[in-house]
Amino acid sequence: MLGMTKRPFMALAASTALIAAAPAFAQDNEEIVLGGSLPLTGVFGFAGVAIEAGIQDYLKILNEEGGINGRKVRLAYEDTGYQVDQSVAVFNKLTSQNKNVHLYYGDSTAFSRTINPELVRRGDILMAGASFATEINDPENFAPQFIAGPDYTEMYSILLEYIAKEKPGAKLVFVNSDTEFGRDPIESSTARAKELGLEVVEQIITPPGAVDVSTEVLKLRRSRPDYAIFHGYILAPLPEFMTQAKQLGLDSQFMGTFWSMDNSIWDSVGEVADGFMGVMPYRYYYDEEEAPMLKRIRELRPTYQSTGYMQGFLTAMLMGEAVKRTLDAGQELTSQNMKAALN
Repeated sequence: MLGMTKRPFMALAASTALIAAAPAFAQDNEEIVLGGSLPLTGVFGFAGVAIEAGIQDYLKILNEEGGINGRKVRLAYEDTGYQVDQSVAVFNKLTSQNKNVHLYYGDSTAFSRTINPELVRRGDILMAGASFATEINDPENFAPQFIAGPDYTEMYSILLEYIAKEKPGAKLVFVNSDTEFGRDPIESSTARAKELGLEVVEQIITPPGAVDVSTEVLKLRRSRPDYAIFHGYILAPLPEFMTQAKQLGLDSQFMGTFWSMDNSIWDSVGEVADGFMGVMPYRYYYDEEEAPMLKRIRELRPTYQSTGYMQGFLTAMLMGEAVKRTLDAGQELTSQNMKAALN
């Protein structure tokens, strides 16, 4: 398991695990295709649109500088609506209609799991995506995939360890969406909380885009936790949850994982959001500390770009670096070689 901190970081779930497959290899001067099953509509459409923009901008910068060893990289993608069957259909379509698909961005935990046997069979694609699922952070069973950051269990652990130091014996409530994304860290994090001497007094599950959360807020009021941790949401119902909780006089500290850490989520909430804390693996668009690539992003995009944009941009950057290191070593673009290049 990776060691994480609360400061911005980049941690790779890379391994040297081998996969026995026989891919078809491309000509040296042909373009490289980054395929994408992207959730441009549906409950996570907000994130998908930002992710696509981040990937495209990185590839624009990369290609303007000559590509990778003279080979341009192109994004080929379609909308999935965050539906796993559609995600698989898009994968099959893109990999059959495009040559040299050596990189792929997936939209969900369910897709990452479903498509993994095909990635292993092909042996010529390195994949990452929007999911930070704990099970994907497994170099043996998910050898062709990596995570561009901590997995969801690690994110929870960061928060729980902080809580244990700040308020030993604190009471907690977990608020999770009714998705694989949302349910991922519940069991492991409940156990981790117990190890740290913390008490999980309630677990609340809601639909990912719920509008009416009044019943769930009443559960929160009855529990009166010291901390409430949200996971499995992009936008709704986080602002509604916090607004109603404050109206009921709750003074719980609200926290979240990566996908709830975008500034735009809280812009319209006002003072209710004051003090919200969470795990953010990347730099924010408005960070002032010197960062050459962040400067390039601001030149391309003069207005604020969301955390989804940063995630897509950095994931594409890591993919590009894996390809470059592999080609520089004189190796073929196999899943095995590209994954090992990230170590």
